[in-house]
Formats: sequence, structure tokens, C-alpha cells
Amino acid sequence: YCHTTRAGCSPTPLPSSCCTCHGGEESDIKDEGGNEPVTEDDADPEDLEVFYPTDQWQTLRPGQAVPAGSHVRLNLQTGEREAKLGKVDVNANSFTSQELKKALAKMKESEKAREEEVRKKFRPIEQLKEEFEKLNMKMETDYEIMVKLISKFNSSASTLDEKVAALYDLEYYVHQVDNAKDFLSLGGLRLVIEGLNSSEATLKEHAAFVLGAALSSNPKVQIEAIEGGALQKLLVILATEQPLAVRKKALFALSSMLRHFPYAQQQFLKLGGLQVLRSLFRQKGMEPLHVRVITLLYDLIMEKDSQHGEQMEEKRQQYQQVRLVPAVLEQDWCAVGPRLLALPEHDSREKVLKLVAALMAVCRERYRGDPALGTALSLLRSEYEQLAAQEQQDGDMDGYFGELLGSINTIIQELR
Repeated sequence: YCHTTRAGCSPTPLPSSCCTCHGGEESDIKDEGGNEPVTEDDADPEDLEVFYPTDQWQTLRPGQAVPAGSHVRLNLQTGEREAKLGKVDVNANSFTSQELKKALAKMKESEKAREEEVRKKFRPIEQLKEEFEKLNMKMETDYEIMVKLISKFNSSASTLDEKVAALYDLEYYVHQVDNAKDFLSLGGLRLVIEGLNSSEATLKEHAAFVLGAALSSNPKVQIEAIEGGALQKLLVILATEQPLAVRKKALFALSSMLRHFPYAQQQFLKLGGLQVLRSLFRQKGMEPLHVRVITLLYDLIMEKDSQHGEQMEEKRQQYQQVRLVPAVLEQDWCAVGPRLLALPEHDSREKVLKLVAALMAVCRERYRGDPALGTALSLLRSEYEQLAAQEQQDGDMDGYFGELLGSINTIIQELR
């Protein structure tokens, strides 16, 4: 026999190989006379003799009620049923039959109260559907939202703040490749390119921001943008007196246009784009852009060097026409990187070290003749030796500072 017990449940044996005692549920088992056995709900708890379990097995007498959580077993040697405490530590003298009866009644009342509380908090789904239908609510697609935003940006009735807000929201949507293509088909790309000519700095800034987001990793938009004159307009912004925030977004858009687009890189060099970026290092207040420019130049150099036979023939030929290294030498970019090694941020130093290493083949002699570079590298090596040693003490054998130290040592070795 096996039993699952709860308060007031009698483990009286039934003519079956296994039975389960359910409080309140009817059993399909009948006695030998064909009558339904008396269930817990039929019996008065007052009439049940309560069994008080302990942590030791005790013999059960017929008719005894076993508290919830008790373990019940059949002793195969004696043929008697035994029970003991389950997981709950019950005091053997703490319950009477009257207390058990009250506890059961409270449990039922509490359950009903919870059900009622849930009904009050949540409305039936049918009622919700009716209310939604009355409100005629429907979810707008990204396409529909962009239609409205482009219309607001293009409307002469919109205020400057409304147009800026529309651009701000559009930037969120055009990050997705498919949305950017829809943005192109809706005429939004043409409008933001025109926005680069705006006399309002904040409008120009957000137009460049949307343009950069739409261009990111999206060849179709890159082609349409360069054909629409976006490259020239971005270079004008970077070359003229503009607030730092405007130039920052223009540089973001320019970077998005040039990456993985060799044709745009060719046009960039033809239009003197590298000279425009070089001039930013001679202007006061443009320091926050320096590391961004260094990062872009490094990416373009590595992108060109990474081309191999698996590329499409047309694209490989385009990369061969990108005369980046000669322009770097002509405009003295060899002097730019080393000056930035004094930056305090580790991330900025890492990017500068990467550019110095990437230009080593063409700038080695210039580097060797620069005593400031040798001093800067020595100071950095001392600093990162300590930081790398601390990393190793902390159990990080291949840490970030260790990698930077390795880059510095490699550069020093190549300059000897």
C-alpha cells in the first residue's frame, strides 16, 4: 500500500494494491459491498482520532487521521502501517482535532479570498478584446512610423524642435538594415543629406547622426548617399567652423560611409579628405575628435591590407586604386600618432599604439628620429609592466595590460 496524506486523511487499507488519499475528491474504489467509502469530506473531523507523529516510525491504528506532510509506510515484516514526521517539524502536543478542523476551514476561506482578489485585479480576456476594439487600437509598423517622422521633418509647419525630435526618433529606426532601405525608398535619405546644408547647427548635427546610422554596414545606402553628394557635404562640415557636436556627428557619418566601401575611399582621397582630417589636429577644441580620426585611419589601413583572393574581382581592383599610404606619408601622418601617446585613457593609448604599429613599415625612419616617441614608449613600458604584474598576481595571465605591454615591446624592438 502507498499513501499520500494530508490533514484528516485516514490511511485505512483499501482492497487495492495502491491507494492515494485525496481530501475532498471522490475515489473510484468501492468496498466489498459495492458502497462508496466514506471520504474526508463525508466524515466529521471531530470523529477522527488524530495521530501525533514524531521523528520515529509509529504504528497506526485503524481510523487515525494523519497530519499533512507525514510519511506513511507498510511494515512488510509485521503487516502494520507506520507513520512519522515529514519535512515539517511538528510538535506532537501542539494540535488537537478541533484545531485541525479550524485550520482546514481557514485554508479554504483563504483560498477563496485569493481567488476573489485575483478576479478583481484581472479582467477576462473577452472584456479586454471588446475594450481594445472600441478604442480601435492597432500596432504601427516601423515603416508607418518612419513615414510619419519623415513627413514631420519635411513639413514647413513643423518647428525646429519638432524636426529635431523627428530626426532623433528616425536615428533609432534606421539602424536596422531593412528599415534603412525603406528610409531610402521613402526619400528620407535625400532629406537628411539636404539637412546637412541647414543653417541650424542642431538640425545639421542630427541630420548627420541619422545619415551615419543609415549608412552603417548598408552598401545600398552607401551607394545612394555618395551619389547624392553626402561625402562632399560631410567634408565641408569638417573643414569649416562648426560646433564640436556637429563635427563629431559628421565624422561618425563619414566613417560609416567609408568603411568597406573602396569607391567612397577613392573619392575621399580625391576630394582631399585626408587633408581635412589632418587639419583637425591643428585646431584648438578638436581634441575629442583626435582618437576618432586615428581609429578611422587605422581601420582603413587594415581593411585595405586584409584584402585577398576570395574578394570579388571588381572590389579588389577598387581597393588597389585606394592610394592611402602615399597620402599618409605626404601629409606627415607619421608625426600624429606618437603625440597622442600621452593621453591618459588606456583605450585611447591602445588605438594610438595600433596606428603606430600599422604605419611602422612606412614611418620607421621617422619614428627612429623622434626622441619624444622613444621617451613616451619607455614611460608607457614602465607603467604597464607594473599593471601587467598586478594582473598576473590576480590570476589574469592574459590580461588587457599585458597585451598593451606586448604591443609596446614589439614597437620598441622594431625601432632598434
